[in-house]
Amino acid sequence: MWSGSRAGRLLETPLSIWAVSDDKAGNAAPALGLAEAVAALRPAQVQTRTVHWKGVTGRLPWHLHPFPLATLKAGTGIAPPWPDIWIAAGRATLPLSLRMRRWSGGRTLVVQVQNPRAPHRAFDLIVAPRHDQIAGPNVLAITGSPHRVTLARLAEAAGRFEGVMGDLPHPRAALLVGGKSKVHDLSDTCARDLAASIREAVLSAGGSVMVTFSRRTPASARRLMTAALSDLPGFIWDGEGENPYFALLAMADVILVTEDSANMATEAASTGRPVLFLPMDGGSPKFQRLQEDLISRGSARRFAGRLEIFPGAPLDETRRAAEAILATLDRRSV
Repeated sequence: MWSGSRAGRLLETPLSIWAVSDDKAGNAAPALGLAEAVAALRPAQVQTRTVHWKGVTGRLPWHLHPFPLATLKAGTGIAPPWPDIWIAAGRATLPLSLRMRRWSGGRTLVVQVQNPRAPHRAFDLIVAPRHDQIAGPNVLAITGSPHRVTLARLAEAAGRFEGVMGDLPHPRAALLVGGKSKVHDLSDTCARDLAASIREAVLSAGGSVMVTFSRRTPASARRLMTAALSDLPGFIWDGEGENPYFALLAMADVILVTEDSANMATEAASTGRPVLFLPMDGGSPKFQRLQEDLISRGSARRFAGRLEIFPGAPLDETRRAAEAILATLDRRSV
């Protein structure tokens, strides 16, 4: 239990929050998005920390990593004084997260995003996707993943890209394309078929398409889809210049997203726009559960060859997780 003076300091001065991850976007964005959501509810200073390990250390499982501070690469900034709240995502952060309460003398609230596959008792709170099906007294299950999508960020992005996409005809379809993962793939055949059906849907609706690819999109799939869609009214990001991702979410009437990414699905659903899932090669029960969750909420449907415009159900799970973090912090400070 914290002292009254400690509780008073937390209320009077900005919280120190670290968003900790490796260099993977799928981990960095949820950690930072959740940290920013906490800061939107209570004054805080948010800083990012990126974990980089020396040599082959990063490939070791957490229980074979006895001296993590000694094996961090220089320049990570992971050193005392420790923050009030540590929000981490990704396997690379586990050797640090598991020890943070001991290192800080219990002063740092330790939050792990995603399923840590490690003893739950080491964390104050685990914010885990509901489709991972983990439970416990310190587990908060949410639909999808925390993210950085907010109304303010969308409006700002739309303003910056108004000159590029502002005159595109409606309905505007944002196309978010993922790629190869452990359980999904985007083969040339799949990419060709998807592009053909999306092209027909956009032409039939008299609309336009706004496309962004991920770093996991195979180069051949990118070329095939770009060739098939490039003569439609629209915008296809070539990877150069500012990333238009938030602008696409903001300016779309409907969002088409490949089924391989929990982050993209959650971010799309958070906008309140209708979301259509695009099939890929492969799949898993875990991703199927997420899709069914969003469909049952009214946020999404499966793409059936047309641009369906239906009232979306905005998802606000990041704020709910941020509220849970502050509630946990406040209980400890009493």
